Amino acid sequence: MAHTKRLVIVESPAKAKTIGRYLGDGYTVLASVGHIRDLIEPKNLPPELKKGSLGKFSVDVDNGFEPYYEVSASKRKTVAELKRALKDADELYLATDEDREGEAIAWHLLQVLKPKVPVHRMVFHEITKEAIDRAKENTRELDTALVDAQETRRILDRLYGYEISPVLWRKVGPGLSAGRVQSAATRLVVERERERMAFHPAEYWDVTVQAATDDAESFEARLVSYGGVRTATGRDFDDQGQLKSAAHVLTEAEATGLADALENARLEVASVEAKPYRRRPAAPFTTSTLQQEAARKLRFSARQTMSLAQGLYENGYITYMRTDSPVLSHQAVEAARTQARALYGEQSVPERPRVYTGKAKNAQEAHEAIRPAGDHFRLPRELAGTLRGDELRLYELIWKRTVASQMADATGSTATAQLRYDGRGLQAGFTASGTVITFRGFLDAYEEGQDASRHADGERGRERRLPALVAGQWTGVTEASPKRHETLPPPRYTEASLVKTLEELGIGRPSTYAAIISTIVDRGYVTRKGQTLVPTWVAFSVIRLLEQHFGSLVDYDFTAEMESDLDRIAAGEEDRRHWLHQFYFGEGDHPGLRSVIDDLGEIDARAINTTPITDDIALRMGRFGPYLEQTVEGADQPRRVSLPEGMEPDELTPQTAREILDRPSGDRELGVNPVTGHAVVVRSGRFGPYVTETLPEGEEWPKGEKAPTASLFRSMDPATVGLPDALRLLALPRTIGELDGEPVQALNGRYGPYLKHGKETRSLPDEEAIFTTTLDQAKEILAQPKYGGRRTAKPPLVAFDRPDPVSGGAVVVKDGRFGPYVTDGEVNATVPKAEDAEHLTFERAVELLAIKREKGPAKRRTAKKATAKKTTAKKATAKKATAKKATAKKATAKKATAGSTARKTAGSAAKKAPAKQSAAGSTGAGEDA
Repeated sequence: MAHTKRLVIVESPAKAKTIGRYLGDGYTVLASVGHIRDLIEPKNLPPELKKGSLGKFSVDVDNGFEPYYEVSASKRKTVAELKRALKDADELYLATDEDREGEAIAWHLLQVLKPKVPVHRMVFHEITKEAIDRAKENTRELDTALVDAQETRRILDRLYGYEISPVLWRKVGPGLSAGRVQSAATRLVVERERERMAFHPAEYWDVTVQAATDDAESFEARLVSYGGVRTATGRDFDDQGQLKSAAHVLTEAEATGLADALENARLEVASVEAKPYRRRPAAPFTTSTLQQEAARKLRFSARQTMSLAQGLYENGYITYMRTDSPVLSHQAVEAARTQARALYGEQSVPERPRVYTGKAKNAQEAHEAIRPAGDHFRLPRELAGTLRGDELRLYELIWKRTVASQMADATGSTATAQLRYDGRGLQAGFTASGTVITFRGFLDAYEEGQDASRHADGERGRERRLPALVAGQWTGVTEASPKRHETLPPPRYTEASLVKTLEELGIGRPSTYAAIISTIVDRGYVTRKGQTLVPTWVAFSVIRLLEQHFGSLVDYDFTAEMESDLDRIAAGEEDRRHWLHQFYFGEGDHPGLRSVIDDLGEIDARAINTTPITDDIALRMGRFGPYLEQTVEGADQPRRVSLPEGMEPDELTPQTAREILDRPSGDRELGVNPVTGHAVVVRSGRFGPYVTETLPEGEEWPKGEKAPTASLFRSMDPATVGLPDALRLLALPRTIGELDGEPVQALNGRYGPYLKHGKETRSLPDEEAIFTTTLDQAKEILAQPKYGGRRTAKPPLVAFDRPDPVSGGAVVVKDGRFGPYVTDGEVNATVPKAEDAEHLTFERAVELLAIKREKGPAKRRTAKKATAKKTTAKKATAKKATAKKATAKKATAKKATAGSTARKTAGSAAKKAPAKQSAAGSTGAGEDA
């Protein structure tokens, strides 16, 4: 009897390899490598469809919002392999992740492969033998509601991005984008920076004392009242530096006088209050809390955390890493309790298991919490030889949190003592507190990290021992210290705190946060400064435009409601077509996106790109970056000065703005060019100092002509350069002579001095050689091999001991002509300026390579005119062939519209530029793509 042949399809090769070990004979496991198709770019639509309702978005907004998909060029080979494997199979198992993204990948596979054999949907939340065995015995049907929710989100993001992004291109700058979640996230970061810019610090003083009992037990106490009135702390001031309570603001004189009076004084204990202390462990990790804690404790970015977690999941070390639920299965609870007993003792485990509940809005996507895989957790030390570096550190964090979540509370007592001083005409009250933990419980395994606090004074004395004090007791002051304090602005967002805020507001989903943060960094809206996120001036312009003209679309409540609506679609409670129609066309009193776009009116680009600093100074975004503009009374033109590179928005105060404007401009007139009669000046520019010719006031250069300019040599100082040097520079390139009928020129280029002869170029040894090289010397240099005279290649900055998982090539970080980059020998990916190349992790290096592969090779600007000159015969033939295909496609497209499940697809006929696809498997990161 012949054995049944089963084909199993998953998202990633790593997952396929791990599952293949458990399924054994009779199963062939292949990977789709993420999505196999996506919405086609409108420019790549068949010609006959470009003018219809599909043409703008590749979504038929007039006919039920039916999408038009294409199989990407990079996935055609994969699809062909899957089809070949399916021909030999008796059954098909779709084993993609059990979330919206995974369900959609499975649906697309069905639409493209069109299997004629039984199909089973196989789902699991961890990759262990037991879980895989259970999954293959308990398959289900495809969940079309989940597919609808993912497809709605994808279409929503296409409509949102394609309608609003062009407005940003026209009014702010090219290459920008808008998205319902990325724009909300950017707005949060910008609003926080606005608060910091508007902030005015306030000064206040306090006094701390070191006191000691008769038994020489010392403790610290802090001033809380002066003259019978409570003293002010940072919480008593608003962001304008104004006192907002009746507290007394202690001055420097009062603080110093009190400290002097307290020298060798005694304090009376007025009262002592003791309370029991109890602290519960944190819940097991969800996607959001894992990203937050990995950022706090391990300094990982959200994207790095998810990349590492995906690898741990696919290799069978942890459960599924995209979940909103902190719930543990019965087996996991028992495994955690057993391990806690073995490692920390019987007393470390409570009598009953702990039960955690989450706020997951969609039960269909409420997986188990992120925890070590299996019914018995592997200890981190047991995996030290298997997992390396950051992978092991993340696994250990997950293991600790899971085990601690089932351990006993930490208990103890907290005592607070009020002390008073009355002498030398002064009255002052002090407080001292301390916590004594008598049973550590879960703290033996793990303690949750915390984000930076704006007001640190409230945290003093926490978990600090306080001597046994009683009312009426006297203590001696051994030291009294007056301290000056200044209120702090709201802290900038870190990735951890931004993720936390997005989740609290209900914006986006935890599985997409890593991609959202990466997007706003890659788009240039946000830069990283250490762990904090700093908005750029471009982000200010973008958010200003969105707030003024698309207010509802960046409203936090509105964005959160959209997320809830998507959850209802996923639960089968809302029809996707009706919801999209309401969003795009509007309904009743609620205007849709199209009506907002149609009623935009005129947008003042100058106003959008202007941030007022004072009444006469504004920051503006220009073609070459931000600059300050000052209106000068009586002057025809305002003063303009480029903003110093690297200056952060909250550093640009009115005072610093005036200082920048008052600095010498750097313009220095050197004399007159005797040939042209124009004035020659030296200036400081965006790319360094340069010399240029200027025209008299009121005159302009002829149309098509630009002012002659030349960069200064590295050896030249703008403060000392003279007219002779400037004229030599402006006369470049220097023609040395002729060789084989073509001129030999010496000139200064982007990468230094060089010779040019026709298409041949050779580097010169230094800048002065531009003026001193003779024709004979030039011949010798040009006769050398082009790369023979180059310097020895620099050694890699970092060489990793693991190959790239896709190409198998050695992964290294190098310092190149354009800065540091990562390479595997096939693909080169630039390291972002905000990241330290020498401390790049392997996971981040692989991620950069994957992003570069996903984008494909850089598009080169081709000479369209030259192409147009080719014979038209081929073009005519091609048009005829296209017309025949178009007719067939049109008929197919009409057919596809008839049924809700037969979605439009370009299929194998899609031979144009592919939509971007993830090379790392299902990432759940399609949001705002």
